[in-house]
Amino acid sequence: MSEQYLNTYFTKEGITERDAVLIHILNETGLDDWLTGQTPSVQHWVEQQQYSAAPGKHLLIPAADGRIACVLLGRHPQAGLCLLQDLPNVLPAGDYQLSSQNDAEVYLGWGLASYEFSRYKEAKADSARLQVPTGLSSEVRALLSASCRVRDLVNTPTQDMGPEHLAGEVEQVAQRLGAEFESIIGDELLDHNYPAIHAVGRAATTSRAPRLLRLTWGNSDDPLLILVGKGVCFDTGGLDIKPANGMLKMKKDMGGAAHALALSELVMSAKLPVRLELLIPAVENAISADAYRPGDVVHTRKGITVEIGNTDAEGRMVLADALAYACEQSPDLVIDFATLTGAARVALGPDLPPLFSNNDAFQSSIHANGDRLQDPLWPMPLYQPYTASLKSKIADINNVTTGLMGAGAITAALFLQKFVEPECPWVHIDTYAWNDSDRPGRPAGGEAMGLRAVFASLQQRYPVIQD
Repeated sequence: MSEQYLNTYFTKEGITERDAVLIHILNETGLDDWLTGQTPSVQHWVEQQQYSAAPGKHLLIPAADGRIACVLLGRHPQAGLCLLQDLPNVLPAGDYQLSSQNDAEVYLGWGLASYEFSRYKEAKADSARLQVPTGLSSEVRALLSASCRVRDLVNTPTQDMGPEHLAGEVEQVAQRLGAEFESIIGDELLDHNYPAIHAVGRAATTSRAPRLLRLTWGNSDDPLLILVGKGVCFDTGGLDIKPANGMLKMKKDMGGAAHALALSELVMSAKLPVRLELLIPAVENAISADAYRPGDVVHTRKGITVEIGNTDAEGRMVLADALAYACEQSPDLVIDFATLTGAARVALGPDLPPLFSNNDAFQSSIHANGDRLQDPLWPMPLYQPYTASLKSKIADINNVTTGLMGAGAITAALFLQKFVEPECPWVHIDTYAWNDSDRPGRPAGGEAMGLRAVFASLQQRYPVIQD
């Protein structure tokens, strides 16, 4: 995200504290204490407005010259991201400063609430901007940039975010941060032994041919961290076609890729001591005479044959090849993000992504950081008895279950686990990557979920040694 874009959320360099309007965050008792030191005219104004510092409610205090002297905001019971609520969108344009806050999450919450997707319409001419303390500025800006990258990529319609466009985004990040980029396209996937990625994406037009995007960065002596993101840029469901309303949000089916790319950017920007590899199988699950069919048997990189019980279970197919390749390199850790199942929403709702892992310690770390940072995920079991429901009579495994009611998120994770070596530490996040409606700090549309929690756990696992 460009510095110019970030400056629509935060004050530009050179703005002094005297130029910014103070925001006082108060509870009812704090309001009484604050009023004690104010002039009678201010006290009368607050009384006349019947302002009581109720949580999330704000009041503008006028100055004698008609400008804003300061802003009062009722303290929200939850601190961090929720503290400022929707304040950035209701304050007049200008520069503001918090009177007493030194929590990066509060400033990040301001930026997330200020977000506007304006690629196809004119952005607001001006906005309220917040001054970030110097000691927090780089951290807040990096996290906001990553979160907004996820939102921007997911919000962009497939006409401008097909496999070829997604490749361009990854390449651009690689060039900016000194990483290497490679794209294996179309029939080259067969030559390099990625048959499942090819099978899912081969029905798309030549310009939208399937591809595996690969970014590499870091010192060869450092532990290998591999991030994998599901990059289904549009999902019709294939020949098992979705109904019309089921396709309305399918531009977001590359939300896993958006998360993996944004997390890679955070890792590289923070210079974590890892050898990073990002893998994105980028496809469009289209329909044509060459589309893969229900009942087909697809070969995979790992040698496991898969009977296609449903062409709409395509995400796990492309991830299978990517995960198999990742494990061939004996990585220290593999993390995949995927908008994989509707069952995850049935189980946990839209705000709480399921978190699967074969490594209890790292799963617990992510869960704890999610709670701490108000970026929640919920641990789910890799319940092995359910694997039996993925049996096929003509292949090694089916890509959907038979004879089992429910547990779709678990069985999808168990399918992926078939392509992960037992000794390889692995995390799978079944994200929704979307807000269905506008809420303070969470506008409707694409959303980063679990991104900050996972990054915090990576910072703890791979600490930067200060000189």
